[in-house]
Amino acid sequence: MKFISYIRFYDLLISFLILIIFSPLIIITFFICFLETRKPIFIQKRVGKYKKSFNLFKFRTMYLDTPSLASHLVNKKSVTKFGRILRLVKIDELPQLFNVIKGEMSLVGPRPCLTNQEELIFYRNKYNIFDVRPGITGLAQIKGIDMSEPEKLTQVDSYMINNLNSINYFKYLILTLFGKGRGDKIIDK
Repeated sequence: MKFISYIRFYDLLISFLILIIFSPLIIITFFICFLETRKPIFIQKRVGKYKKSFNLFKFRTMYLDTPSLASHLVNKKSVTKFGRILRLVKIDELPQLFNVIKGEMSLVGPRPCLTNQEELIFYRNKYNIFDVRPGITGLAQIKGIDMSEPEKLTQVDSYMINNLNSINYFKYLILTLFGKGRGDKIIDK
């Protein structure tokens, strides 16, 4: 796929532009998260390309004592007041642009899983998902498929990877920008 060689260029260009344009929002979000939790950046080990682990950056949306689990396994009460807003409008994902710049992620690709998500890792191995960089968004997120459905998620990710071209790349970004997809489900307790 010839387009794959251009992805890194698009990732870098778009990431730098977003960071510049949204820098006031990023700074304000950082300070509000700091006031709410005293640790505004959440860092979590994730599985990347070729199964190499890396530290994923996000704005903190959950309280400090929340266990390091996939979002669909976490209680709704663990999400902070401001965190609910951040998750709703997907601003919590903005620090991942630094993961993109570092080359650990792409803007479009399969969402990176946690190192303890054994079933998802099994299916991703089966479908060669770890041959590409994980992404901030992708077809599964747009369709509302999260990590609570590992086999279905992996099949959709595989389809996306095998059909990724410049049209789909920008289509997924635009759909995400305009609110398509809702992120991982959280337990309602």
